[in-house]
Amino acid sequence: MNERTVLSLTGKDRVEFLQGLVTNDVSRATGGIVYTALLTPQGKYLADFFVLGEPDRLLIDVASSHAAGLGQRLNMYRLRADVQIETTDLVVSRGTGDAPDGALPDPRHAALGWRHYGDTNISDATDWDAVRVAHLVPASGIELTPETYILEAGFERLHGVDFRKGCFVGQEIVARMKHKTTLRKGLVQVAVDGPAQSGDEIVNDGRPAGVLHTVAGDMAIAYLRFDRTDNMTAGDATLTLVGQPQSG
Repeated sequence: MNERTVLSLTGKDRVEFLQGLVTNDVSRATGGIVYTALLTPQGKYLADFFVLGEPDRLLIDVASSHAAGLGQRLNMYRLRADVQIETTDLVVSRGTGDAPDGALPDPRHAALGWRHYGDTNISDATDWDAVRVAHLVPASGIELTPETYILEAGFERLHGVDFRKGCFVGQEIVARMKHKTTLRKGLVQVAVDGPAQSGDEIVNDGRPAGVLHTVAGDMAIAYLRFDRTDNMTAGDATLTLVGQPQSG
């Protein structure tokens, strides 16, 4: 089962339309690929996706679980814009080995390899959870949920937000978090000693500290309060913060 869906945006207003909605500069997708997100007006996550710029259309590569909701939200914003939104049959492949012809580098991090769009699945056997945990890369529906603020999820570090591009939905909240506050919570890497699983509550000296997300071996991604990162447990495991919290 393909876990990704590719939407097509056509019409003369497609670039301007999407540019005014999403967190990244869509104009940079021409002939390439950018990573971006659509937020609520309150600055919270709705969907993250990749945008590819082709001569006569934009392609949106989004988690299949989020595709219908994203399409509905885009249609809600469309109003009188000359934009048509359709679902394609393109198959998304991913890998970290030699890139096939036509593949594009994942714009979030070099360790995430390549993405390819075609008729069949040519993905390799990469352990994506292990790669994501090693490089602190959140996933749709796991670390990225309707309660997520994208700067707490590392979107600036992952090249998913551009503060110079102009307006986007939720921009005021994101800009305020960027320029006027110090992040007090966010995604971090933790070392895991003992049995634990995604969804376990993290406790610091008996106080709620966060939630454990993707676990890969003895490492995991966690959402934490930055003032409660010592003496942590989750399930029957002891957790240790790896490095320092990364903002942005």
